Amino acid sequence: MEEILKVEGLKTSFMTSSGEVQAVRGVSFSVHKGEILGIVGESGSGKSVTSMTILRLLADTARIKEGSIQFEGRDLTKCNEKEMRAIRGQKIAMIFQDPMSSLNPLIPVGKQVEEMMKIHHPELKPEELKKRTLELFEQVRIPEPEKRLKAYPHEFSGGMRQRVMIAMALANHPDLLIADEPTTALDVTIQDQILKQLRTLQKQYETSIIFITHDLGVVAELCDRVVVMYGGLVMEEAGIDEIFENPMHPYTLGLLASIPGINKDKAERLQSIPGSPPDMTKPPKGCPFAPRCPYARNICAAECPPYVQAGGHRAMCWLLQPDAPAQGNPLYGKLAAAEKEAK
Repeated sequence: MEEILKVEGLKTSFMTSSGEVQAVRGVSFSVHKGEILGIVGESGSGKSVTSMTILRLLADTARIKEGSIQFEGRDLTKCNEKEMRAIRGQKIAMIFQDPMSSLNPLIPVGKQVEEMMKIHHPELKPEELKKRTLELFEQVRIPEPEKRLKAYPHEFSGGMRQRVMIAMALANHPDLLIADEPTTALDVTIQDQILKQLRTLQKQYETSIIFITHDLGVVAELCDRVVVMYGGLVMEEAGIDEIFENPMHPYTLGLLASIPGINKDKAERLQSIPGSPPDMTKPPKGCPFAPRCPYARNICAAECPPYVQAGGHRAMCWLLQPDAPAQGNPLYGKLAAAEKEAK
């Protein structure tokens, strides 16, 4: 399958009064044409910083230390601001978590969507801009689109504001759409509607999507492949079925155990992962999950494990190495199962 985006060895840091925050510490992954890739992990795992690095929307205190971001034959880390402005909104678009802080409260939403198209297509006439905006509002199922064009952001519900953001993101038919926790602030019913809408529009526009979330349940609903991040690193990457059926990292196991499900025993308590994410001003020398991992060995805190790979499934954990003990090892035999599945 054709790769539309390839991130390799990406490292992004922020300078703060407390020191250098090493938010992303060598992340690599790819996005294929027409697929939805989920990036999942707790807050502080580096998900959003990775997405902002791709679009080069970082704060002045941030810098890309290493790595490359190949998009349609260009390394985005080498592009200047003028070149990035031509890419943002046209080739790569983004849906942010909070539409209220992303939309201008003083301008009708219809005008804001029109402006997004006008920036990249100045030749379009006002009537054509209005026509296209109406079509977008209809596609994202905003009721009474003609009337809603003139409405202001505060006149919309949270779900409807997010639909406006989706319309804006799709206005120029981007090749890649980055959605950064777009359903977090919405109730379950509206969340489900938005996810179904994204999947429908993705098929219609043949757009690739990076969907960032902390919720593996949402990932199961929407995504084709998953990247699990923790402590600024990729812990595991696999197809959606493999992640749920054959997880190969203790952190992924912890995330899966915390998902409520209708098939779970009602008397069974949901499990949480004890402890907190690492301080990224002093990132651990070994596996970043080691201090919270119930299966950690001495080597886990001392040295970061290499990746092991079986087909499209890869993970970094000492418990997957050939010399790892079988007793008390929840990952024992999982690599062999993944290799068998890959054949």
